[in-house]
Amino acid sequence: MNDKYIGKLLDNRYEILQVIGTGGMAVVYKALCHRLNRYVAVKILKDEYAKDEEFRNRFHSESHAVAMLSHPNIVAVYDVSRSNSIEYIVMELIDGMTLKQYMDRRGTLSQKEAIHFITQILKALSHAHSKGIIHRDIKPHNIMLLRDSTVKVTDFGIARLESSQRTVTREAFGSVHYIAPEQAKGSHIDCRADIYSAGVVLYEMLTGRLPYEGDTPVSVAIQHINSMPLSPREINSEIPEPLEKITMKAMSSALSKRYASTDEMLADLDEYKKNPNIDIEYEPPVKSSEVDMDETKKLVLSVPEENDAENAVEQNGVKAKLPLIVAVLAIGVFFAGVLTLLSTIFGWGDSKKPEALIVPDILGMTLEEAGKRYNEFEIIETDEEVREYSDEYEEGEIIKQHPKENEASTSGKIYVTLSKGKNSGMQVLTDLTDMSEEQAKIILDREGVVYTVKREKADDTAEGCVIKTEPEAGNSVSSDDIVILYISLGKEQKDVLVPNLYGLTEIKAIESLAASNLEKGNVGYEHSNTALKGTVIGQEIQAGESKPEGTSVGFTISLGPEEKKPDVTTPNTDEHQQKDETKSDVSTPVTVDKNENIEITRSIRLPTEPESFVVKITVNGTTQYEKTHKGTDGSVDVSLTGNGEATVCVYINDVLRQEIPIDFK
Repeated sequence: MNDKYIGKLLDNRYEILQVIGTGGMAVVYKALCHRLNRYVAVKILKDEYAKDEEFRNRFHSESHAVAMLSHPNIVAVYDVSRSNSIEYIVMELIDGMTLKQYMDRRGTLSQKEAIHFITQILKALSHAHSKGIIHRDIKPHNIMLLRDSTVKVTDFGIARLESSQRTVTREAFGSVHYIAPEQAKGSHIDCRADIYSAGVVLYEMLTGRLPYEGDTPVSVAIQHINSMPLSPREINSEIPEPLEKITMKAMSSALSKRYASTDEMLADLDEYKKNPNIDIEYEPPVKSSEVDMDETKKLVLSVPEENDAENAVEQNGVKAKLPLIVAVLAIGVFFAGVLTLLSTIFGWGDSKKPEALIVPDILGMTLEEAGKRYNEFEIIETDEEVREYSDEYEEGEIIKQHPKENEASTSGKIYVTLSKGKNSGMQVLTDLTDMSEEQAKIILDREGVVYTVKREKADDTAEGCVIKTEPEAGNSVSSDDIVILYISLGKEQKDVLVPNLYGLTEIKAIESLAASNLEKGNVGYEHSNTALKGTVIGQEIQAGESKPEGTSVGFTISLGPEEKKPDVTTPNTDEHQQKDETKSDVSTPVTVDKNENIEITRSIRLPTEPESFVVKITVNGTTQYEKTHKGTDGSVDVSLTGNGEATVCVYINDVLRQEIPIDFK
């Protein structure tokens, strides 16, 4: 299927390469950032949402808020941009799989894995909650798992926009399995909704199944509101009781009995890891009688089964019609309740669009003042991190608003930016360590800090990330100060000496290079009359030269003497035979009787290291030469005897260096 964005260059920077994911409101692409020469993920808003100006503005403002999150367990947002009619965000590209894919492969996870993953998820949520951001759609599908078991939570803030669209999709059906009861009822939610969803994820990891199943999203949502799941130990008796209590406390349908914060849940997990026998404080919730659907469900449950409807209603020969009428009414009430719930959760039946409100001018007001004066609107600060200095407005006053004055709003929400007051000339420097260069620059620009960039090698900091600042984080700087931002060039490469490879076998040569943190380069092969077959007779970089670690060093391996073909046109006279015998060859036959041993002379090239060593040569396992040599000897001529085909082995200090097949004839 062709995609109109493939091959497109957004903002003359991001080259769209391929689709890597599709969600309810956006498509995610793999892209190449030409400015920083790195691969990124680009999430582009679908056309049907991009045409809605109000939704585009909300997408833009929410994405900007999320871009300020910086945590090792949160997928980083690098950029938020508009290109003509395209609304998109740029994120780090994750090399891994979703937690859902991992769970599908593994089934029930070990307690150690489950605790490892949920701890990272909770830490990510804790950071987001501290910034006033609620995820709203925590589920294994939105959690990325890297190859080193690091967890990265994605789609912060985006779920809030998706839920506002009130459409039922496959994604919605997947989300409803993890939805908090108050969220399913359309009530106000806070950070505890994310804790409930995290509890469901932990439940699924420990038991290998979801707490509630159903054929439709509504049936699952009703269970979240009005049911209690099987305890994890009823499914898997090996789950420790304290871990079960932590899971069930996180999933408590009663807000007062649920963890009040992610830090509370993390504290219990830490205590459990220290002492597996710890007593976790947990009170199982009592089924609420205030849920609207309770009485309806009881009524429906009392309806006779289809087989009983014709038999059980007759008393003394007279059919009692009243129970059938009650049954019909019960079914009607039940489905009316279902439709009401549908409307609450997914907006079904909303045929009328909400009436648009004209936005007032609230610049210069505080959040409290604006909320009291215009209580028909919800005034929302985008994020405390994006407050700006202002010479016109006092600290805490609204300096920006969206939508603007006299514009229409159907959502009833106004997003605002507050003033940090006048710039006193001093600014406390934020800790930027390990942030990407782009993220760090965004923060410094926002805070009005003047900076310059220096790049240097760093073993402990990833390439392209901040090593440190000068002055260090926490110090105050003025508008006249220039902060030095140190960016990592990756690990520092040290210079090493190239080893001597002459006389080594190919395997030994590769091992010698690896020991010096050097790489094997191109390997060539040549005939040699003086070197053993299979040993190094030359290297591209001479031994003793200093080269950076990782440098490739090529070398040449001996193929042994080149075989000479007999000249069939030359008579085998005594004269020619005498000339052949006087040639300087590596092999000199001295007898020609096939029934007797043949003696030949072989030139053996010796290694240059160590300083001295023992050379032992065997023919078919029988030692024919053993003598101590020095590294300066170069080579030695050895007389060997044998009959027919044989294997000659060369040992240096009892280590086999070469096997040479020889035909004594």
